Amino acid sequence: MGTLPAFVRWLLVVSAVLLTAASVNHLFNLGFFMNVRLLEIHYLYVMLLLTLPLVFLVFPCSKSDPYGSTRWWDYFLALLALITCAFFAYYGRSVVNKGWDFAAPLNAVIASFAFWFLLLVAARRTGGWMLFAVILMFSIYPMVASYAPGPIQGFQRSPVETAIFHAMSGESVLGIPMRSFVNLVVGFMIFGVAMQHTGAGPFFIDIAFAALGHVRGGPAKVGVLTSGLTGSMSGSVITNVLTTGSITIPAMKKVGFRPTYAAGIEAAASTGAVLMPPIMGATAFVMATFLATDYTNIVLAAVLPSLFYFFGLFAQIDAYSARNGLKGVPRADLPRIGKVLREGWYFLAVFGLLIWMLLYLKREAIAPFYATALLLVLNQLLSKSRWGRKELMNFLIATGRLFVELVAILAAVGLIVGGLAVTGMSGTISNDLLFIAGGNIFLLLLLGALTSFILGMGMTVTAAYVILAVSLAPALVAGGLDPIGVHLFILYWSMLSYITPPVALAAFAAAAIAQAKPFASAFEAMKLGSIVYIIPFFFVLDPAFILQAGPLESLLTVLRAGLGILLICAGIQGYLFGVGRIETGLPGTIARVLLGIAGLAFAFPSNAGLAVPILGAVGAGAPMAAVAVALVMVSAKQEKA
Repeated sequence: MGTLPAFVRWLLVVSAVLLTAASVNHLFNLGFFMNVRLLEIHYLYVMLLLTLPLVFLVFPCSKSDPYGSTRWWDYFLALLALITCAFFAYYGRSVVNKGWDFAAPLNAVIASFAFWFLLLVAARRTGGWMLFAVILMFSIYPMVASYAPGPIQGFQRSPVETAIFHAMSGESVLGIPMRSFVNLVVGFMIFGVAMQHTGAGPFFIDIAFAALGHVRGGPAKVGVLTSGLTGSMSGSVITNVLTTGSITIPAMKKVGFRPTYAAGIEAAASTGAVLMPPIMGATAFVMATFLATDYTNIVLAAVLPSLFYFFGLFAQIDAYSARNGLKGVPRADLPRIGKVLREGWYFLAVFGLLIWMLLYLKREAIAPFYATALLLVLNQLLSKSRWGRKELMNFLIATGRLFVELVAILAAVGLIVGGLAVTGMSGTISNDLLFIAGGNIFLLLLLGALTSFILGMGMTVTAAYVILAVSLAPALVAGGLDPIGVHLFILYWSMLSYITPPVALAAFAAAAIAQAKPFASAFEAMKLGSIVYIIPFFFVLDPAFILQAGPLESLLTVLRAGLGILLICAGIQGYLFGVGRIETGLPGTIARVLLGIAGLAFAFPSNAGLAVPILGAVGAGAPMAAVAVALVMVSAKQEKA
């Protein structure tokens, strides 16, 4: 950020302040414009006006260009974006009252083509060439829809009709992704940046070291805990790896963890962190808008899957540490938990306020603004690191840059939804998918998982999610699956490319810190995060996994799934808690396989559609687990003899 020109940094500050003020005015209904009746369309265009021009000044034309090497065409594009967004903001009432999204005057048509072009360029600069290619394909699809093969053939539109629909319809650029941003995302993004800039990251790292640093494999468990806490705030996997990993990975290596294993732990933890409530990244807010439900419902549904995932990480680390005799950090070298809490208790208080307002008051849109205000006040009154002018500027610059990047991606992703909506495909593609799968919901889930993973390799998680939320999710819901479970399933599988080769960006970033082999680190991350490949199938098939069932059924699910995860982790790492090390050789190999199968049986979804009762699943898993334990004990005695 320091390499950006001074005037661009000032523009980011102004953008952050004005966008925050506009958001507060809108969400709190303060009525700053009492004499001007602003429609939602005005508000959306104003948000684009405050962010889209800056994309061309903040994000370079090429990754080989250093920040600050702004060319004349960047200034031209920024000016064109400013004029175009201002035009639509000014004529917003005409767009609504005169139906310009169906038939527009010449000046609006020209502005629509310019807007479309600018969004494509912005998508390329912020999301890369793959995102650009996918959005381009979907956005021009209406112009060639009648020439497409049968299953994906739609109503064709002229270039003019397509352009004005994208620019002015409430189902394209101004659709669900942008509406989720203006109505939900803004406050949470501000809160996340404020937590990072007030020192919440170091606080969570210190408190994790104080609580867990001394236990076996302590630094690795600290890495999982801190990555989960800080990643939930930042919403960015790579940022989380680079910030927490720079502290936790060296600490892991110091107590004996292999470099590739340490990198794998950090990559797996940082990936799972973005799936952890209460802040799950921008995609979760888009999900709430798609489902027309409170964000709180998404948070509650995501609790158990994320806890199961992190429980699996802890279980594998504990088993690995026990098997290899890895100790923790001496208590004398660790921070005192009392001192850490005295200095940073207000971070927990702020999180408490946020969760209370989310879950009890159901005020998800305004909760992060209150939490941020409390955080900033307490930081100035109590903290040793209270802000001065420089810290305030850095906070506003970081906030502005985050807004600019996120709006560019969300607005451009809206072109995907628009391309399907204007051709009528968004209503028929799910039926086509069901037909292709032969009505088999399990085959459709497998196809969905594969498609989510492939899309997640080449574009942002939000873009991959939006495509499948429009095309795949309705088919799965029509098959009788829970809507929230379906959308979470898509989100989970869109995230998996961060730890799965050949992309594995999180693992490669962690490997650079650990000075380890990238692909070896990625395979370790896959092994450590193995639960995340399984759990989406479980919660999409069994509503109890996402708290959409009765209390007793949910409790039984927690108990049997927890036991199942323990057995699976024991089989993967070769150490069974309470029994001991699983020796090498044929008996040990058989025991590890049986433990894995038994674990899957214990945790297997139980619902009417699968016709697998809980007692049947447990009855199948218990004998296999018993045989595995016996084999482990026998092989251990033979090894000692």
